[in-house]
Amino acid sequence: MYGAVADPYCYDGTGVLRNIPGIRDQAALDAFEAVSTMQRSDELLPTGRMSVRHYQAIHHHLFQDVYPWAGKFRTVRISKNTSTFCYPENMRKEMGKLFADLRRTKYLRGLSRERFAVHAAHFLASLNAIHPFREGNGRTQMIFLVLLVSGTEHAIDLQKLVPERFLAATIASFHGDESALVGELARLIA
Repeated sequence: MYGAVADPYCYDGTGVLRNIPGIRDQAALDAFEAVSTMQRSDELLPTGRMSVRHYQAIHHHLFQDVYPWAGKFRTVRISKNTSTFCYPENMRKEMGKLFADLRRTKYLRGLSRERFAVHAAHFLASLNAIHPFREGNGRTQMIFLVLLVSGTEHAIDLQKLVPERFLAATIASFHGDESALVGELARLIA
């Protein structure tokens, strides 16, 4: 569960995010969100230049049936457990820098599998620390990773993904240790 101060994204007196179908029960919203985003992820994804706008378009595509703010950067400060994510007033600048760096590295093309894993882990760790959306950051990151890999000479096998391990590696990367995330990505990348 995310912590947020004066969260206009939630129904009053609850931690349930305001949503298009008006669901006020967290378990029901979780179920609806899972089905909706899974269906959308099976559709043709938005095309783009692997930019901030493209990233926002992917989030919008995945969550357009669930949240009215799909694809828009959050406007509140949020944290999860002991991790405080990038403040909203700094997100545009940080996203701009991160995606400019991705562009400078030619979207990680031409790298060995090992170097790709190192650079992709750093990119994902930074993107996770920014956490631009109120909800759906992890799923958007994973879809973006698949698109990023598809633009290289590598392939990704999501059948090898162990969600608990990947999440633990992402949390460790937030605290400055990207080694486990590098390892997880190296297992997925061929």
